[in-house]
Amino acid sequence: MKTKLITKTNSFTNPEYGCKPDERPIEDLISKGVINLDKTSGPTSHEIDSWVKQILNLNKTGHGGTLDPKVTGILPIGLEDATRAIQLLLTAPKEYVCLLTLHQDMDENSIRHVFKEFTGKIYQLPPVKSAVKRELRTRNIYYSTIYEINGRDVLFRIGCEAGTYVRTYCHNIGEALGVGAHMAELRRTQVGSFNEKNNLATLQDVTDAYHFYIEDGDESYLREVIMPMERAADYLPKIIVKDSAVDAICHGADLASGGVVQLSDNISKNDFVAIETLKGELIGAGNSLYSSNDILDAENGFVVNVSKVFMKPGVYPRFW
Repeated sequence: MKTKLITKTNSFTNPEYGCKPDERPIEDLISKGVINLDKTSGPTSHEIDSWVKQILNLNKTGHGGTLDPKVTGILPIGLEDATRAIQLLLTAPKEYVCLLTLHQDMDENSIRHVFKEFTGKIYQLPPVKSAVKRELRTRNIYYSTIYEINGRDVLFRIGCEAGTYVRTYCHNIGEALGVGAHMAELRRTQVGSFNEKNNLATLQDVTDAYHFYIEDGDESYLREVIMPMERAADYLPKIIVKDSAVDAICHGADLASGGVVQLSDNISKNDFVAIETLKGELIGAGNSLYSSNDILDAENGFVVNVSKVFMKPGVYPRFW
């Protein structure tokens, strides 16, 4: 859902402090960067992490949302300091293209009817081999669009809440149809704001880009495959703060109403929001204590309970 920023107060940012994310020196971009990686079938997500770390000669990498070895598609990789920011994607909405195979013949009308039934709020029991407690839980299916039905094969695209098991979704559709079904192939096409049109890169692309940077001093290719870590927070509602509020948040303070400059117009109480500088730098994130309108009206007190801080202290001067 598209949102717009509304202004609470006017402010300006001092160019002597911080830096617009897209203008960071290449060394800073690498240490605070995210790769929208196109995972191939075969390796685990942790193996992909390890290979990226070796290719770029880094100390630390991490991924946002694990993919099974046989599953392909978008696997955002956080580099160095961005490994913490990439965790924001664990709760981001996901999208997949899936090939479901029915175990017996079934007429198309029945198939389409059941798919419509499996949209909105559904119940799922995580599979036996999963990292979460195996208990019934609800998940939101935002859309489930059938592209093609060819015999027993059904090709569809699904947009879903984080934590939805598409393999279980296919199994449950087969049960509802009374013929059984399984997930034959799966590709992830979106994680939060990361999609297949957003600087998608393969491991070979990363290798080539780093080679051009090290051997020829050409950083342009590396800038095409590495994005600022701020992109991991693009799907979240935002609150933009004054320069004077930045360092206090970096030291663990909650956000006070007096520090707010702009905010998304769709914030509800308890929403998880990203906190950014006027230059667009990601400072931290936390739960909003009020709605957008209430934050606009607030003259004092705290408006966000900050639970995650990504910017190091000292980037902006201390005003407290």
